[in-house]
Amino acid sequence: QVQLVESGGGLVQPGGSLRLSCVASGRISSINAMAWYRQAPGKERELVAGITSGASTNYVDSVKGRFTLSRDNAKNTVFLQMNNLKPEDTAVYYCDGRFGNRWYRTATNDWGQGTQVTVSS
Repeated sequence: QVQLVESGGGLVQPGGSLRLSCVASGRISSINAMAWYRQAPGKERELVAGITSGASTNYVDSVKGRFTLSRDNAKNTVFLQMNNLKPEDTAVYYCDGRFGNRWYRTATNDWGQGTQVTVSS
């Protein structure tokens, strides 16, 4: 079993910042990559950002320049620093990890509860 636990969400005003964390644990031999998704009410889940084991990152256009991914490989943790938050960033944020050849949550469709981010004045 693999566990992915997100934390760090909350209510913030527009222009504010939050730092999300995702810790992977369980039967993990190696984590090839990790990614953050988000799902706003009434919308499909979307990929927000991803980071490889070598720390290469990619971001959806809407968050470029505002969100920054980083990871602590020793702690199997990935961080999403979110700055200059906008109301349209409001969503439940989820992480996924690629262990071996598959993305765990994408393959199992078990997304858990995620962490709620609400951007509102």
